[in-house]
Amino acid sequence: MAEKVTFYEAVGGEETFHRLVHRFYQGVADDPDLRALYPEEDLGPAEERLRLFLIQYWGGPNTYSMRRGHPRLRMRHVPFVIGEAERDAWLRHMRVAVDELGLPDDLEKQLWAYFTMAAQSMVNAPT
Repeated sequence: MAEKVTFYEAVGGEETFHRLVHRFYQGVADDPDLRALYPEEDLGPAEERLRLFLIQYWGGPNTYSMRRGHPRLRMRHVPFVIGEAERDAWLRHMRVAVDELGLPDDLEKQLWAYFTMAAQSMVNAPT
């Protein structure tokens, strides 16, 4: 009987998520509007949190929950004003990062569908 492969494993595991999130935060670092949403001088801690969250979400180790508890994404983002402009900037940088992974089409579509849904769900400012 064949073992079920998780999305995490199918895309290449931790190394793929490391590349994805690192590339994403390179874009964030150079985006004055989006960078303002990250109060820490060093983006390293935010990068680690997102990487660990995505690893766990997609079937990898549950290190995120062990360190931070339940993700509660909307609650954790409430202190930040996130409108359409911030959502679009976030998606723009994530699109670059996803494209650079060169994933097979079916995996890329699944990943991108999640990111677009998640980004929209974080919007908390009126349009």
